[in-house]
This record gives sequence, structure tokens and C-alpha cells, in this order.
Amino acid sequence: MPLLTRQLVLPVHRTVPWGTVGAAGAAGLLLAALTRTGETAEGLSLYLLRAAILAFAVGLAFLLDDPARHTTAAVPTARPVRIALRVALAVPAAAAWWTVALLLVPPGVRPPAGDITLEAGAACVLAVTAAAAVVRFSEATRPGPPVAVGLLATAVLALLFWPGRWALFVPVEDERWSAAHDRWGVVLAGAVVLGAVCAVEPMRRRIIRL
Repeated sequence: MPLLTRQLVLPVHRTVPWGTVGAAGAAGLLLAALTRTGETAEGLSLYLLRAAILAFAVGLAFLLDDPARHTTAAVPTARPVRIALRVALAVPAAAAWWTVALLLVPPGVRPPAGDITLEAGAACVLAVTAAAAVVRFSEATRPGPPVAVGLLATAVLALLFWPGRWALFVPVEDERWSAAHDRWGVVLAGAVVLGAVCAVEPMRRRIIRL
């Protein structure tokens, strides 16, 4: 790791809004813990776990919030490196959070771990990608609030209006479960690619006022 990058780790760590991310993670764990409260909750385990994922993803929407963004824009370290550092710092916390969330769900009603982890990964990457897009195409120093609202609205609209033949949110016993997670894989891959593109500082910036 280059010396300058190592020197940035601690300052970047201090600017990450850990309080917001932590509060969202705590809300998500509370939702996951509800699967242990009774038979009714156990029957809703998949939906509670998906709600927990959404809660944590909303917290990650604030990961790129940086009130000092315009002050640090002139530093010699490129913006992709600064964004990558924030993401790298968040990954261990996200992995630990997800492990705890899964373990909170009783084994008998826990959805297939690999498939639901794919959903969680896609949702979290989408949140950070959306924040990166706001940073690239606007002067906003706090992309979190609009991205969080957009993420919640998109989740609700997708549940209500997403075409059944391309279903993403299906129960475990549904015959479309495997196909749905093939689509989740496409969503994850697309979000990663788009996030990488949005992390790059454009040669010419088209600014959208927020």
C-alpha cells in the first residue's frame, strides 16, 4: 500500500459517519432478532431479514457523506482512492453485521445463507453506488439523505410493481427462487460496475443541483 494511502486511513476513518451506519445496523439487528419472538415472527423470517438488509443498506447510503468534500477535492490522492478507502473500512463492519444478523435467525427458518447473502450484497452495493453517483453528478456533500429516501422508495415500488416474470422478492418455497437469485447476481454485478464508473472523477462535470 503506498505510503500516502496508509497515511489517509486514519483521517478517512474519522470522517466516516459511523454513528449513522451503526444506528442503521442496530435497527437491522433488531428486525432480525424479531424472528425469535414467536411462531408468527418465524413464519415471517425471510421478510424480516430482508427488512434488516434494507435498514442496513439505508445506513450505508450515508457512507460517502463528507462535509469537507470541497476542501479535500484538491488533495493529491484521487477520489477513487478516497472512496475505496471508505468502502474498505466499511466492509469488515458490514461482514460482521451480516454474520450476526444471520445467526439471530433460528436455523429452522433461516433462508438459504448463500442466496440471502447475495441479496444483502446487492442491496448494500446499490446503496453505495447510488451515493457515488450523487457525488459524481452533483455538488452535494451529503448524498446520504436523498439516496436513503430513494432506496426506500425504490424498495416499496419494486415490491408493488416489479413484473412477476422478473421477480426478485420471492419466498423460499417459490419455484422462481433460483431464477430470482440469478437476477440478483446480475444486479450485484451491474452495481459494482456502475459504482466503479461513478467513483472516477470525470474530465468534464455535469453538475446537478440537489
